[in-house]
Amino acid sequence: MAASNYSLKVNRELLDPNFESYRLSLDAIPTYNVELDAAVEEVKLKDTQYTLEHMRAFGMYNYLHLDPWYEDSVLFVDCKGRVLSLTVTLDTALGKPREVYRITADSSQCEDRLCASLSLTSATWAALSDGTGRLHLLRTGKRGDSSQNKWEPLFSEDMGEPFTILHSISHVQAGVHTMEVLLLRIQKDPQETKGSGYSVSLEWITVANTAGHGQEKKYETTKRRVLRGKSVPHYAAVEPQGKGLMVASEKPFVFTHVDGRPVELPDPEPMEVEKTDPIYFWQQTAEDITVCVRMPEGVTKEEVQFRLTADNIRLGVQGFPPLLEGQLYASVDTEASAWIIKNDKSLEVTLQKRSEGPMWSELVMGDRRGECVMSDEQAALIHERLTYLTAEDLNGNPDKDKPPCNSQELEDCDGFPEDSFSLTHFDGESLKPTQVVNLGSHQYLFTVDVNPCDMPCLCLRHDVDALVWQPRPDQPSNMWEHIATFNALGYVQASKRDKKFATCAPNFSYASLCECLRRSFIYRQPSPVETVLFNRKQGRQVGQVAKQQVASLDSDKPILGFRATNERLYILTSSNLFVLKVNNN
Repeated sequence: MAASNYSLKVNRELLDPNFESYRLSLDAIPTYNVELDAAVEEVKLKDTQYTLEHMRAFGMYNYLHLDPWYEDSVLFVDCKGRVLSLTVTLDTALGKPREVYRITADSSQCEDRLCASLSLTSATWAALSDGTGRLHLLRTGKRGDSSQNKWEPLFSEDMGEPFTILHSISHVQAGVHTMEVLLLRIQKDPQETKGSGYSVSLEWITVANTAGHGQEKKYETTKRRVLRGKSVPHYAAVEPQGKGLMVASEKPFVFTHVDGRPVELPDPEPMEVEKTDPIYFWQQTAEDITVCVRMPEGVTKEEVQFRLTADNIRLGVQGFPPLLEGQLYASVDTEASAWIIKNDKSLEVTLQKRSEGPMWSELVMGDRRGECVMSDEQAALIHERLTYLTAEDLNGNPDKDKPPCNSQELEDCDGFPEDSFSLTHFDGESLKPTQVVNLGSHQYLFTVDVNPCDMPCLCLRHDVDALVWQPRPDQPSNMWEHIATFNALGYVQASKRDKKFATCAPNFSYASLCECLRRSFIYRQPSPVETVLFNRKQGRQVGQVAKQQVASLDSDKPILGFRATNERLYILTSSNLFVLKVNNN
């Protein structure tokens, strides 16, 4: 079955068209400092790891891990191979991070060693990589402040080339405890002759308890699946119960191997698109839209079923499936919109745009059964704007002294984001994509765990805002749900040239960005003001204000880790762990 294109459905009730700006607040943010006994070792990239993908995957790695199962509990690995845990209950009485596990193997002997990586699989399990290619699955018991348990390794196996862990989950399948782990590698690819010479691989590993009932637990690898692509994924996560996989990347991924055997890839034949006559035609101006829908002949107005809200439309004939139904591309004025039957066989709908000017790229989100018809004036205007592309002069730059741009001199980081940037859902059985969202116009911002029982959320830029999307793999018709909005954050973060990490609180009370050194920026959701404020330009009272705060660390060391909880912001350097009290409970 071919993958279906899917459009992200924005919940307009979560948008604030009246949002003005963030107001800088000079309120001090209480900051607490924990000095580390041993440094957090930042594994530097080697000369052979020169590509942009190496930098994205390993150079920008977040060394601090937030435990989503236990509030205000963070973990990291130091240069001695110790996995250290710190749980904060009282900011003014911070203890020392507690060792919960130690990597015994000498990883310094591995020539292509990567940074150690950690994934909290469940409330009682964790997955750990030592950076040399060995995967450890650890039974942690209950973690958190009151726990004094040492983690117990129940699975340790060499998986080949070094990797980092992207995601892991734990579930029970047919009465058998099973864990799914997703690994990331960047490997030399002899077939990659035109580009960097490297390709990106994701390996999805299934480990299960193979011991019989009543016997001592024995965990073994039961399945290994490999996907390959040409760009490091911004987001990759396994579904609950291991039924599928979601990947957001600038270039597509495909499954290539299962348990070491190649997957038969379909021949790249041209796609055959079944041509059908459009059900409706539509035209637009800057102010309104006219839709002409084909109807069964002889339909009376009493048989027409028409329902219109500001954001949705439903049009049909009694006794027939809806001809037009779904979310409109943008809001309309229902009072100024109307419909009329023409020639007894078509129905003409006039929709008044609520916002004049912007042209719609589609009428109903995701509906491909209609055809947009341009007027002669619109076609002439577009033609005029594009005439420079067909100029006889190959170098359209009037400044003859400057040579034309040579694309061969550009590096990977100079490239403009491609339209192929997509979010794909893969079925775990067929290993084929089932739904694909084109994210060409939506910049990826960050990933956040909101509910540890669900898949991680991803935050994307939509226009100037930042929208948080929760994957719902059990709802194919609404697989990605818009659950929160950070007003103007998409615009604000674009101005931060030194930005390294971004995140938000799981309850969406604030979002935060940090630079490579010292500074972090906190953007709070709008909240009611205690005093009376007026907008002088519009002459109206302001009821809510969104605050921006800036925190500067007393450290000259690069920031290696950055995580947020509902109350606190955690920032890790090589020698210190800083705790910023952002919210009071």
